[in-house]
Amino acid sequence: MTITDTRVIAHWLDGKPFAGTSENTAPVTNPATGQITGRLALANLEDARAVIDAAAAAFPAWRDTSLARRTQILFSFRELLNARKGELAEIITAEHGKVLSDALGEIGRGQEVVEFACGIPHLLKGGYTENASTKVDVYSIRQPLGPVGIISPFNFPAMVPMWFFPVAIAAGNTVILKPSEKDPTAAIWLAELWAEAGLPPGVFNVLQGDKLAVDELLENKAVKAISFVGSTPIAQYVYATGTANGKRVQALGGAKNHAIVLPDADLDLAADAMVNAGFGSAGERCMAISALVAVGDIADELVAKIVERTTPLVTGDGTKNSDMGPLVTKTHRDKVASYVDAGEKDGATIVVDGRTVQADGGPDGFWLGPTLIDHVTTDMSIYTDEIFGPVLSVVRVDTYDQALELINNNPYGNGTAIFTNDGGAARRFQNEVEVGMIGINVPIPVPMAYYSFGGWKNSLFGDTHAHGTEGVHFFTRGKAVTSRWLDPSHGGINLGFPENS
Repeated sequence: MTITDTRVIAHWLDGKPFAGTSENTAPVTNPATGQITGRLALANLEDARAVIDAAAAAFPAWRDTSLARRTQILFSFRELLNARKGELAEIITAEHGKVLSDALGEIGRGQEVVEFACGIPHLLKGGYTENASTKVDVYSIRQPLGPVGIISPFNFPAMVPMWFFPVAIAAGNTVILKPSEKDPTAAIWLAELWAEAGLPPGVFNVLQGDKLAVDELLENKAVKAISFVGSTPIAQYVYATGTANGKRVQALGGAKNHAIVLPDADLDLAADAMVNAGFGSAGERCMAISALVAVGDIADELVAKIVERTTPLVTGDGTKNSDMGPLVTKTHRDKVASYVDAGEKDGATIVVDGRTVQADGGPDGFWLGPTLIDHVTTDMSIYTDEIFGPVLSVVRVDTYDQALELINNNPYGNGTAIFTNDGGAARRFQNEVEVGMIGINVPIPVPMAYYSFGGWKNSLFGDTHAHGTEGVHFFTRGKAVTSRWLDPSHGGINLGFPENS
């Protein structure tokens, strides 16, 4: 690798870039070329505390800012993002590698949460009971928590932070976003957009860094809540450490998403869906389908249809006419390829081999093409582990009950799907499956922003999902007020017509 751009990607504090005092940096690469495009400032303890302190200092004034003013700023942010989302998409493609259309789709799904948060006044309304007791009224209100931390993964550098910060900011909290070290520039771009929208300094801050920055967010008493998305081992650590330090934590972990295809399904629809859900964004999605469970005698025909659709796909530079881009780093690319090696060694059939892809991009890019593996068994690492790459495994079973048992025995419970034309089978599946998000003839069942996103089992630590009404409740806390006032009828002037009572 060679350095082509020595720019330093800094933190964001009080509405402007903050270089910090640390001299430690990490390289940021373009996955399609393998070249280093910048250096990321890694926070030391002093830097991390400075960013957190800025969020804490800005909180009282933002908390007391009217709901009308907060929503005006949110609407302004929405309009700016709609007008300039192409810029953000190019940044995502350059640092993550996903194709431009996929990057734009990511921004669009994040924008849904911004639009949901624009309606925050209605969602923050409390209740009121008059005369709960004689001349005593009771009512409820919801108030913000304070500074909150968001720890975001590399695979969605815009959408995942946008699951959280629009709701947090609209509710009156201040935010410290800790993006992934692999693609951090999107966070700074979003911070600049917030400033342009009129958000006061200190309300939205960006802390660049590694484990040191994460630990300070988890341990610093000024930070009241943590939203995290990432792998299950780190999610467990974030949840345990954050809660031990008195914080609210929602930690979304890993996944191993299955799709069941029943014999009565439309196999063309199912094949299209498996290609889209298995290979989109190079499989670097927590909602990607990585295990196709073919029920009955349809497997051969279904696999053939998937091969037919996979063979023409173009892997290449995301700025060109490519269907799929590179993986995010060379290390990750090699790890995914090692699972394919292991599956082959364990006796699975490599039907489409992405290890030999001829990519339309730089020779040093982190390339691995779509990979389809058949005759996978549940004891193979290609099945048991979350691979997070463009690898679709086919598991063959005889019955629906066997397919359901596979999913319910899995330690993850993030997303799943069933393909069938039988409404009874679909209804039974949605009732019996132990997974948080379910698709019926829909391969990637990410709910709309006014619902909440989150899985079960080892896919979620904490009891609150992202965005929707659960997100509003996560970023606020309730108060119940009981009040009694003297009745003014005890005396004073009253020119009204006298009545007997």
